[in-house]
Amino acid sequence: MAAPVGYAHAVVAAPGRLVFLGGQVAHDADGVCRGDSLVEQFERALANVVRALEAAGGFPEHLVSMQIYTTDVAAYRAAARELGDLYRRAVGRHYPAMALLEVRALYDPNALVEFVCTAVVPEVG
Repeated sequence: MAAPVGYAHAVVAAPGRLVFLGGQVAHDADGVCRGDSLVEQFERALANVVRALEAAGGFPEHLVSMQIYTTDVAAYRAAARELGDLYRRAVGRHYPAMALLEVRALYDPNALVEFVCTAVVPEVG
């Protein structure tokens, strides 16, 4: 098995509450998908992942699984370095088990990328 770069092959989660994050795209508070490029949308969508997780009492380091859906894997590959920098800015150097999948379209016709994540938030006390 090749050494993982920017993801984990497997994650063993500590005991805690499972948090399932619904698909997060580059929606602003008004529900409109913003950003003309994959890079812009990636940054906004990932920020939405972090906000949703924080609303559930968690932090990025609690992510155990992340599926990234995109309508253009070639564009994702071309921007991989920049996307990696944005990822580390939002999540740090914590890498859950991840998969990147190309799809024909996402529910919001303007969306270029969508994250679906699972986290395990430790019980407090």
